[in-house]
Amino acid sequence: MAKETRLTFRIDLANGARLGPGKAELLALIVEHGSIRAAGAAIGMSYRRAWLLADEINRMFTEPSIFTRHGGKSGGGAGLTPFGERLLACCRRMDSESRKALAAELDWLDQAMNREFETGKPEKPERE
Repeated sequence: MAKETRLTFRIDLANGARLGPGKAELLALIVEHGSIRAAGAAIGMSYRRAWLLADEINRMFTEPSIFTRHGGKSGGGAGLTPFGERLLACCRRMDSESRKALAAELDWLDQAMNREFETGKPEKPERE
């Protein structure tokens, strides 16, 4: 199956933090699964790594994006704060808009791409 040419969206914030597809995916999976552990597991990430990323996301802005509920009778879990919901929507919108804005250029790159390079085959046989 051939790979698709894709655009990877990432923002380097002025405070040194980075917001990209991994953090956006973690936010989306926290919504879907209701926990940091399950969200991390869904993308093959350890709980510790997922928790550290969630903590980093919470420290990037003046408002937290993720809330947690401690376990107990009703069980623990996590979700997005209203700010986190806005952040995820913003990430999705910026990603979508950048893809739309650059669609013609991505199509051009697709047409110009050397397909043999993709499969690892040499472009021309080497001469001795």
